[in-house]
Amino acid sequence: MRAAVSGGGHNVRVSATSLPVPDRADRLREALLAAEFTVDGLLDLLGAPAYAALARSETVPALRATRGATRLDTLVRLFLLQQTVPLERARAALPLDEALADGWLVPDAADGTDGTDGTDGAGAGARATVDIRPYGGPEGEDWFIVSDLGCAVGGATGASGRGEVVVLGVGGASTTLAGLTVRTRVESALDLGTGSGIQALHASRHAGHVTATDLNPRALSFTRLTLALSGAGEAELLTGSLFEPVGDRTFDLVVSNPPFVISPAGPDRDGARRTYRDGGMAGDDLCRTLVQQAGAHLADGGFAHFLANWEHVEGEEWQDRLRSWVPRGCDAWIVQREVQDVTQYAELWLRDSGEHETSDPERYARLYDSWLDEFEARKTRSVGFGWITLHRSGAEHPSVVVEDWPHSVEQPLGDTVRSHFARQDYLRAHDDAALLEGRFTLASEVVQEQVGLPGAEDPEHVVLRQHRGMRRATKVDTVGAGFAGVCDGTLSAGRILDAIAQLVEEDAVALRDRTPSSIRLLVEEGYLEPLSD
Repeated sequence: MRAAVSGGGHNVRVSATSLPVPDRADRLREALLAAEFTVDGLLDLLGAPAYAALARSETVPALRATRGATRLDTLVRLFLLQQTVPLERARAALPLDEALADGWLVPDAADGTDGTDGTDGAGAGARATVDIRPYGGPEGEDWFIVSDLGCAVGGATGASGRGEVVVLGVGGASTTLAGLTVRTRVESALDLGTGSGIQALHASRHAGHVTATDLNPRALSFTRLTLALSGAGEAELLTGSLFEPVGDRTFDLVVSNPPFVISPAGPDRDGARRTYRDGGMAGDDLCRTLVQQAGAHLADGGFAHFLANWEHVEGEEWQDRLRSWVPRGCDAWIVQREVQDVTQYAELWLRDSGEHETSDPERYARLYDSWLDEFEARKTRSVGFGWITLHRSGAEHPSVVVEDWPHSVEQPLGDTVRSHFARQDYLRAHDDAALLEGRFTLASEVVQEQVGLPGAEDPEHVVLRQHRGMRRATKVDTVGAGFAGVCDGTLSAGRILDAIAQLVEEDAVALRDRTPSSIRLLVEEGYLEPLSD
């Protein structure tokens, strides 16, 4: 989640006196790659158990696995485990003088060794000023995400107790959004609330111009470091609230992992505030505002992707709440992935800010009460989390699909998302008569399952199941199963139904009349793929 509210917009001249400079990042990158400080290199060095433990912020297995004196051992201890290492080891692993001069490392009087590697723990050393985390790009690129020390997934300390403007590294939400994003070649892309820059980094592969914004100037500094160290092109860096920094400009792609946490106001609010997660608006107003304003900043045919929280309010259907957010001229696909009751939600974010570990139980209880008071006042019973995708179709009758889908999916989903909206365009342009004239193929990942008692002559029901993308499953009747099985693009839907009518001895006209709605559902959910007219 990224900061993206309040403040005016203007170009940022990154002047991070306490952060490294990116001017010679290419030399550091060469050293990291030469030492195999990559995703694959880490897995080979640490082994699967220690690698997984590091992702859970458990560092002991990784410390044990890096007791040697290789360059990779040194880099893991420096940048992932936040250990001070002897200067001679640092010099062997990277261009030390440049790293010190540019601020990636600082001198430390003690080398911080723990005695497990045969040293006596004495002597001058160096320590890292930032967390540098290897990250694999979609085409196998070796990228690096730069964040505050200990604030990447698997960092040594986590974000608890950090300042308000802490900048997190890559996490599950970041990778989810990256996987959802449609990756077609575009002229312009906007990463709104960029944080450490992961979305801008992805966009740099397929956008002619990338703009990254954030309320937190430190985040823009980290984005610049991430892009430079990953060998990507520079982005336009702007600071400010929501769409304020970009004025009335439009983009082919907008992505945002915003500070969507629904948190309370009150006297203790600032004590637990985190800019990366708390947007400063009441309830889910930040997410609503972001989605509603996005329509004016999307170019024709453009896509916008957001992660969001939304309230489930007493006396209101949550689906209707979200439909009201969709801007005019946009199709939308909104997927709810998880729902938490208000107690679970409050506990989750109190843990995130370290309040569950406080030595002041009265403060914890007071903060917990403030969350529940806020939810009670707003009649909020639970909070949903999910994905919101907009497509600027300009359609007079937009398609708005809102669904609850807590089941497993196969990432990346960018192609699935793009195909979803292409199918909406097709269905909107074809009435029932045109649909029956159309030709379809069964999607390659779809299989048919028959469910019934062993030995029974006929199955109780037939299921079509997707093994990729959303991994949906739907029951179909005999006609639906037969229709889907025959769809190979050769015959029109109407001719297939005529043949089925003869087989099942049903009136062909009646079958044609009642079947288009079923065909529409199979097309909308991706079981059938229409061929071009």
